[in-house]
Amino acid sequence: MTSPCPPDRSVELTPIGHIHSDFPDKFGIPRQPGLADAARATLILTPPYDDPLTVRGLEAFSHLWLTFLFHLSPQRWTPLVRPPRLGGNARIGVFASRSTHRPNRLGQSLVELAHLDTTDGVCLHLRGADLVDGTPVLDIKPYLPWAESRPAARAGFAPAAPDLLPVRFSATARAALAARPDATSLGELIQQVLGQDPRPAYRRGGEERTYGVRLRDVDVRFRAVTNEQGQTRLEVVEIVMG
Repeated sequence: MTSPCPPDRSVELTPIGHIHSDFPDKFGIPRQPGLADAARATLILTPPYDDPLTVRGLEAFSHLWLTFLFHLSPQRWTPLVRPPRLGGNARIGVFASRSTHRPNRLGQSLVELAHLDTTDGVCLHLRGADLVDGTPVLDIKPYLPWAESRPAARAGFAPAAPDLLPVRFSATARAALAARPDATSLGELIQQVLGQDPRPAYRRGGEERTYGVRLRDVDVRFRAVTNEQGQTRLEVVEIVMG
C-alpha cells in the first residue's frame, strides 16, 4: 500500500545575492538567455553566502545555471498563458511555457561566467544574462554540457531562435551613441535587443508608434518601419540619457 502524499507545506527561500544588469526595466529584456551576448550583469552575493569558499572551483566552469525569482511579476497566476512566440493570442498551459507568470515565480537562466572576483566578498561578472536589475538569485549551479545539452530534443512551439529584424540608427541617435565611452558595447546591445523585436506581439503591425526601452542609463526610442515589400526594420530614433 502506498503512503499518502504529504500535506502541502510552505517553503521559505532566501536569496543568496542580487543581480545588477543593463536592464533597468522588464520591457526589452531578451526572452531567453544568451540572445544578447553584449548584455552585462554582475551577481553580488550577500552575507553569509559571500564567503569566497562558497565559489571555490567555480572559475573552472564557463557557464552557470542561476535559479532566481521573477520579483516584478504579479503573485497571481493562471493555468493558461499566451506566449509572445505564438503571437500573443494562442493559449497554452503555464507548465508548457517559460512564462514569467508562474505559481512560485521561479526562473532559471543559463549565463556565461566572464570573471569571478573574490577580493571583497563575491562578485560574479556575467554575459548574456536575461535578468532585470535587482533580480534576487536563489541558487547557482555549474552547467555541464555533456549532461544537459540535448541537441535532438523537441522544442515544441519554439524550435529555433527567433529571426532578427534589421536595426538602423538615425543621425541623431548615432551622434548620441558616438559621444559615449561605451559606444561600441552599447551599440551592440541595442542592436541585439531591438533585433528581437521587443514590441508586444499584438502591436506588431504597420503602425509607426514610437517605443522606448531602457538600457543601462539611457532611454532608447525606436519605431518599426515597413517598406513597400512588407519588410520591417526597427529604427532607433534617438538615445536619451536616463
